Amino acid sequence: QVQLVESGGGLVQPGGSLRLSCAASGSIFSISTMGWYRQVPRNERELVTVITSGGSTKYADSVIGRFTISRDNDKNTVTLQMNSLKPEDTAVYYCLINSRPGPSMSLTTNWGQGTQVTVSS
Repeated sequence: QVQLVESGGGLVQPGGSLRLSCAASGSIFSISTMGWYRQVPRNERELVTVITSGGSTKYADSVIGRFTISRDNDKNTVTLQMNSLKPEDTAVYYCLINSRPGPSMSLTTNWGQGTQVTVSS
């Protein structure tokens, strides 16, 4: 089993910053991609950003220049630095990690529990 623990959500004013972290533990041999998704009520869960094992990143157009994803392979963590936050960034943010429990084994997908980010005056 793989466990993901998220932290860092909260309430912030427009223009402010937050840093979300997600730590993975359990049966992990290797980690491939890691990423962040977000969801608001009655909407589809949407991709915010992903980072590959090689460090390549991809961002949703709406967050380019404001959000930065990074990973610490020694600690099995992924971080989302969120700057210049806007009210439309308000959502529940979920981390995602694709990993293998052992060599030559299939990838498994695990989600964090979700953390609320609210941007409001």
